[in-house]
Amino acid sequence: MTGSLQTKNNQYYIVLNTYENGKRKQKWINTDLPVKGNKTKAQKLLRETLEEYEKAEELRAQQEADRANIPFVDAIKLWYSEKTADFEHPIDEVTRQGYETLMKNHVFPYWEKKGFLLREINKNNLQDYINEKAKNGRLDGKGGLAPRSLKLLKNIVNQTLLYCVSEGMIPNNPCQFVKLPACERYEAHFYTKSQIDELLGKIKDEPLYPLIRLTALYGLRRSEALGLRWDCVNFEAETITIRRTVSKVSTIVEKDKTKNASSRRSFPMTPEIKELLLNLKAQQEKDKEFFGDTYHECDSVFRWSDGRPFSPDYVSDKFPKLLKANGMPHIRFHELRHSAASNLLNMGFSLKDVQEWLGHSDIKTTANTYGHLDAKRKLSMAEALVS
Repeated sequence: MTGSLQTKNNQYYIVLNTYENGKRKQKWINTDLPVKGNKTKAQKLLRETLEEYEKAEELRAQQEADRANIPFVDAIKLWYSEKTADFEHPIDEVTRQGYETLMKNHVFPYWEKKGFLLREINKNNLQDYINEKAKNGRLDGKGGLAPRSLKLLKNIVNQTLLYCVSEGMIPNNPCQFVKLPACERYEAHFYTKSQIDELLGKIKDEPLYPLIRLTALYGLRRSEALGLRWDCVNFEAETITIRRTVSKVSTIVEKDKTKNASSRRSFPMTPEIKELLLNLKAQQEKDKEFFGDTYHECDSVFRWSDGRPFSPDYVSDKFPKLLKANGMPHIRFHELRHSAASNLLNMGFSLKDVQEWLGHSDIKTTANTYGHLDAKRKLSMAEALVS
């Protein structure tokens, strides 16, 4: 560090040349010494001040070096403890559970085994981590993790290193140079309208029938269907409003909000759906009377006869079993949503219509998922014009 004496208002000032974020910055310190007759004292004070600041800088540098010698796993834990303690910007509960599940299964075991210190983390060992998880990351040993999981793992590491940079523990973040592997575009599977009708005809007596019926018609997410309460069903206005969700990562989380603002939407209640829901509500009143004191008070539209709401796991586990038992092609429960979208496009509705029906916040999401179906529809329209 360098410095000099300057005079101002007939007094000596010590001017230190400091650096912040690589930029030079002057620091003025009043010595309270008048200029006349105090030059020697001011020079001595300058030397002492420079020595004091240099020792402080050396100590700070040593402390930063010591902090960079902690295990990388401890740095991740330190970042996460700070993140969860931020009450001004609290983590969504589903996001928190997702973080903790990923760290428990895919972050801590890997880095604990490697034993790297924070200062040893670089582009190469970070890239090795992502590549290994892309190749052999699944817990069942059947290949690598999905692209979305890899993106989340990289995000955890990246946020940790950004935090360490901001705290002066390391000079830079090598994660910015790590590349995620190229992934093939996911092609959603779906049922045609006739297949949906066939499925619904075969499972009419199943407890899940009402939930599957509404999901297939309105293209609901599982969380939206399970979050449906009777106060969201307006029989007079004949509308159904989506404004809550029920999800599960490690525990069930109910939220009085949807995935995004666009996901909060209302649907018209068709005569068939109105009759279905009226019958369902009447049956639930009978169930409540039958079970009496043992009935679980619940306002969920979709629930067991004793009042307990259907769990997310039950819906996802039971659905493929229903398909298999009734000789239907396998699709995931979420692909009932894809089926609604694809059938709307095949009927001539636009991507914008489908975006609003599904509650996508950005039409790019709709186009990326269903653009190829829209292109096929437009080709048939062009062929019809020239035939």
